[in-house]
Amino acid sequence: MPGKPLEGIRVLTLEQFGAGPYGTMFLAELGAEVIKIESPEGDPSRQVGPYKLGKDDSEYFQAWNLGKKSVTLDVKSAEGRRQFEVLVKTADCVVNNLRGTQPAKLGIDYASLALLKPAIVCLHISAYGRANANQANSRADWPGYDFLMQAEAGLMELTGEPDGPPTRVGVSLIDSMSGLTGIVGLLACLLRARTTGQGCDVETCLYDVAMHQLTYPGLWYLNEGVVSPRVSRGGHLSLAPVQTFPTKDGWIFIMCMTQKFWLALCEAMGRGDLLADPRFPDPNTRARNRAEMTDTLDPTFRTRTTAEWLALFNGVLPAAPVNRLDAALDSSFARETGMVSAVPHPVKGTLRVIANPIRIDGERPAQAACAPLGADNHSLLGKGT
Repeated sequence: MPGKPLEGIRVLTLEQFGAGPYGTMFLAELGAEVIKIESPEGDPSRQVGPYKLGKDDSEYFQAWNLGKKSVTLDVKSAEGRRQFEVLVKTADCVVNNLRGTQPAKLGIDYASLALLKPAIVCLHISAYGRANANQANSRADWPGYDFLMQAEAGLMELTGEPDGPPTRVGVSLIDSMSGLTGIVGLLACLLRARTTGQGCDVETCLYDVAMHQLTYPGLWYLNEGVVSPRVSRGGHLSLAPVQTFPTKDGWIFIMCMTQKFWLALCEAMGRGDLLADPRFPDPNTRARNRAEMTDTLDPTFRTRTTAEWLALFNGVLPAAPVNRLDAALDSSFARETGMVSAVPHPVKGTLRVIANPIRIDGERPAQAACAPLGADNHSLLGKGT
């Protein structure tokens, strides 16, 4: 297998917690040299428990920062600034996920760094964005986090049972999406800079990414004035059956996105009578009659276990078990596809991690733990740790 695709790219990051670290972790695992610039105290997420890995490390931190180097310096001090500028001259990109007003104040935006290296690309990932000559931003200095964006963008109001409270998704998907969105922009601008010699600022923010996730419900409101409601059992807004059903020992998710899958479901369940039922002729009509459809199918689904239904469907009908986290990570399919990996760790010995979801020529990129706090000071800054 040839070298990793981003080998030779040097990335400096001033980041903490989720969005920035998640995006730059992909750069590191795809071969870039990612240098995490931390204060002497380190990224605060190094201290997030309950599962610590020594004094300045944790499993929470490693989940967002695999494959990175670590140096400690204070970019606000004269000496720290000097060391930072030396690194900038050797770098291709500078990434931060600070509040929108901070990059200019710290001198880590393109206007501040272009004199050092005109081709430098500066990625900014903030909570609410930055003001510029074309766009005011009254929230540029606000702190913000994933869960707040799920709330304000309407995603929580779309999630959960109709008679229950608004519900957020169980993990920080807006952080992850913001990190990846930023990296798409960064790589696009890096390609241009390689051709033109001209770098730039590129930015995204959690708020914009959360709003962008509204997709078709957003267009339905903007064009038709329709405010989409919550749908019971995680159902699709306009197609059915696309939802969970109770089985003998748990739950299963069924996705009859097209009519052929409805035919397959009725055949597998031995319910050919439903094909002539005037309440259920097509996906949209079934969605309008969702309650009656659910009441009709529930008793049959309860006659078998989830595993029995999946064996019966045999990959013909789109279906999945509703797993707990342990069942998901311990599943035979996760083992078959190598979705769980392991990396050496100086304290843990072996740290089990979730494998990178990208394959290149059929192989997932090799992974490594993030370096201990300041471990690369001597090699990169010429000073002891």
